[in-house]
Amino acid sequence: MKTRQLEVSVGVFMAIALVALFFLAMRVSNLSAMTSNDGYEVTAWFDNIGGLKVRSKVSIAGVRVGRVTGISYDQKSFEAVVKLRIDKQYDQIPEDSIAKIYTSGLLGEQYVGLDPGGSDEVLHQGSVISMTQSALVLEEIIGQFLFNKASEGTKKGGAE
Repeated sequence: MKTRQLEVSVGVFMAIALVALFFLAMRVSNLSAMTSNDGYEVTAWFDNIGGLKVRSKVSIAGVRVGRVTGISYDQKSFEAVVKLRIDKQYDQIPEDSIAKIYTSGLLGEQYVGLDPGGSDEVLHQGSVISMTQSALVLEEIIGQFLFNKASEGTKKGGAE
């Protein structure tokens, strides 16, 4: 009798743990975020988006104001085209704002950060954010550092 009760308790505990794990996985992967069509879509062009993904957050001053809704490649300008959906309550973002790709957290999740400009004109449906800053790619930074160190060693070796 006690064995049966223990088995049922363990089963209930495991079911609750699996449900909690499922919700944690949804939260981490951004799949739980409801995508609403309320708001307006703007476009930004980047030289390099790094690991930016659809459904990544768009934020201003650390506050989520929207989501990335699409990523494509323009074969004429050789740039990544990123579509951003800004929530409708954030309708006073200056038109000359700067879009930058940042990395957050230990897992390196990337997101778009908007730095507001000073223009009286505001972003609206179909606007293009012309000033952008691409993602910092760790491999490129390390490569530049190693190249600079190697060239310093060559200069020192040649001067002796």
